[in-house]
Amino acid sequence: MKKKILIAGGGIGGLAAAAGLLQAGHDVEVFEQAPELTEVGAGIQVSANATKVLYHLGLKEALDEVAVRPLRTEFRLHDTGEIVSEIPLGDAHETKFGAPYYHVYRPDILDMLRARVEELKPGCIRLNAAVTGYEEFADRVVMTLQGGESIEGDLLIGADGIKSVIREQMHGAQEPHFTGQVAWRGMIPVDKLPKDFMPPVFINWMGPRRHMVVYWVAGGKFLNFVGCTEKPDWTEVGWTIKAPWEDLKADYEGFHPQVQTMLDAMDRDACYCWALNIRPRLPFWSTERVTLLGDSCHPTIPYMAQGAVMAIEDGAVLVRALEEGNDLAEGLKLYEQARIDRTARIVNESTEHAQLYHHDTHQAFRDAFADKQPAADRAKWLYNYDPLTVPLRMSDAKVTA
Repeated sequence: MKKKILIAGGGIGGLAAAAGLLQAGHDVEVFEQAPELTEVGAGIQVSANATKVLYHLGLKEALDEVAVRPLRTEFRLHDTGEIVSEIPLGDAHETKFGAPYYHVYRPDILDMLRARVEELKPGCIRLNAAVTGYEEFADRVVMTLQGGESIEGDLLIGADGIKSVIREQMHGAQEPHFTGQVAWRGMIPVDKLPKDFMPPVFINWMGPRRHMVVYWVAGGKFLNFVGCTEKPDWTEVGWTIKAPWEDLKADYEGFHPQVQTMLDAMDRDACYCWALNIRPRLPFWSTERVTLLGDSCHPTIPYMAQGAVMAIEDGAVLVRALEEGNDLAEGLKLYEQARIDRTARIVNESTEHAQLYHHDTHQAFRDAFADKQPAADRAKWLYNYDPLTVPLRMSDAKVTA
């Protein structure tokens, strides 16, 4: 039975879910609190497990037009540039896992998802529509907007991020846990860098108590960087907190000349720094007519580049679970069971990678990567996951991740 579905949140996860649900024949409305659909000017990584979903939504051509397909991931020592480990990407990733690995500018992927949703149901995205709460009944859920307007539906999806009001009503107020680490981010236009500065690869520069990842986005027009470092006294919260370029430069003193060239080329008035927060694993994601998706239920730090990927996976699995369930409640249970352990594993391993990327000596990095072997590990359980085919019922699954 097709449902009337309300989605709180118009970010990547909410729009990917909306597109999938509309494509499956459901009636969907998206409610976004902001006056326009915007994303921070940063990059995201989209591995095969999410690319398959985006292709299923009809976005292959759009991705190929704006994304970069990196050749490999390189884990390098911060000062010498020695490569201690690699993960093959490019053709190797596509051949092994069935779809390409992309680097995408966040505003680009948001725009292509918005366009697909509007194509499927024009006018279904409402802006300036902040959700404040909901009430469940036996036959419907009633969502309330700021200002008092009420909207009825069969199902409400909370895709409203780490500060989710849907999660807070479902589970009570929970303060995020600050990891003691922050992330610097910035975008550098290619014309500000030396010619042929860096090939299309993803480089992780790793040093004592800090690391920096860099890769091209927007068809190679911008070099995206995220620098993660330990700052236990940091108090600012938010994605758009500006911080002094001099502090960023000081944090990466002693890093490789390539890192210094990049930092020197950036706009010194466009340095942003945000706290890396996590939340404890939730005991459940769903009630009878309400469920959670993306950062609202499994926020993670970016050390495995799977935050947006998990939200895209969530939406695809939810679409299938609603089809396979005998009723709405069973569909939501199938969705939760299929997702809760996998997402918790990604969150936990991302947190553990803070140590993997922050050793004090060169030999410690060599030993750690010889033991961990990221390429082999991720091939076993991360990239080979297919949200479009993974068994949803335990009786159908021979192996669970």
